[in-house]
Amino acid sequence: MGDEKYLDNLKHKMDEYVHLIYAITKKFPKDELYGTTSQLRRATLSIILNFIEGYARKRKAVKRNFWEISFGSLKESKYLVYFSLIEKYISKEDYGRAMKLAEEIGAMLWRALEPLEENA
Repeated sequence: MGDEKYLDNLKHKMDEYVHLIYAITKKFPKDELYGTTSQLRRATLSIILNFIEGYARKRKAVKRNFWEISFGSLKESKYLVYFSLIEKYISKEDYGRAMKLAEEIGAMLWRALEPLEENA
């Protein structure tokens, strides 16, 4: 997908998601620092970092690979947000905000991946 404005908007949403997750995880129990807190933060950072690295690649297959990793990290982070809700680490309000943003990112990233399909 070559639409620079679209990809910039996607990157902006990813950045917003990372900062939201960092703010939310600051309230997590201290005994989760090396568990859920760390894993959720790493998964969320992986979304934007793999997107940026893929964006910088010229070959479609390489770009697609990084963006697919980004999508996988998004799915991982969504589960961890859900897990955190069930464990009562986050409020329903924070859960709703995070999931809404994650869904938007997922839809946008999926759309960005479509033109990079091997048979496209």
